[in-house]
Amino acid sequence: MQQSNNLISIIMNCHNGEKYLQESINSILSQTYKNWELIFWDNSSSDNSKDIVKSFSDKRIKYFFSNRFCNLYEARNLAVKECKGKYITFLDTDDVWLKDKLDQQINFITKNKNFKIIFSNFYILDELKNTKKIRHKINLPSGDITQNLLNYYSIGILTVFMERSIFDSHKFDKDYNIVGDFDFFIALSQIYKIGSIQKPLSIYRNHSSNYSNKRIKIYIDELKSWIKKNEENFKKKGFKITDQKIYLYKLQLKYFFKSFFKF
Repeated sequence: MQQSNNLISIIMNCHNGEKYLQESINSILSQTYKNWELIFWDNSSSDNSKDIVKSFSDKRIKYFFSNRFCNLYEARNLAVKECKGKYITFLDTDDVWLKDKLDQQINFITKNKNFKIIFSNFYILDELKNTKKIRHKINLPSGDITQNLLNYYSIGILTVFMERSIFDSHKFDKDYNIVGDFDFFIALSQIYKIGSIQKPLSIYRNHSSNYSNKRIKIYIDELKSWIKKNEENFKKKGFKITDQKIYLYKLQLKYFFKSFFKF
């Protein structure tokens, strides 16, 4: 299937991600597309993450250690600086790719030159419920999709595939821990047409850390801040963020009931 041989830079940010790390890296090694580099950014881990990465004797895996811990999106920006590929894609330490993920995406973006950013559907593997299901049952949008994303955000960063050159003028907001992907791709969608592949190409893992009260509280605070910061500007541009306000309300309810029953 391979029609292009451009180098792809894969960014894997890690902070104490040993539990699923070997499986995640194996899903990269199993890719049918072979011309890639893995930029492994170790964000001051204190577990066995480094040993696991070093156990793979593959020169395409490049290990970087940060002497200070920083927010996830600052770490993503730092990892981007080390990328040499024409394209950049992301995989976190608890997620995996299907073996033709890179092949499917580089061929799509090569054939559809009006897109510099693409994404796909993905599966959710829920360890708490022992289920695996497709994340998005609706058709994913393509083109000018800002309002679509504000109505229903469908971009999973583990599925994103984009040109490296975009980062010459755009960066993740380093102050975020959770909504940085959302903020970044909403902003880019106002500048670039974004393409989509309906087929699931990745697997996102839901586990206990995803459901933690602390994480939900951070999510609420960051989304509330994002709405306050952007609402007036979006109104001027003719975009509506009503659905994001509704989603924030649902998050607040979820946090309340989890806290109540825990108490």
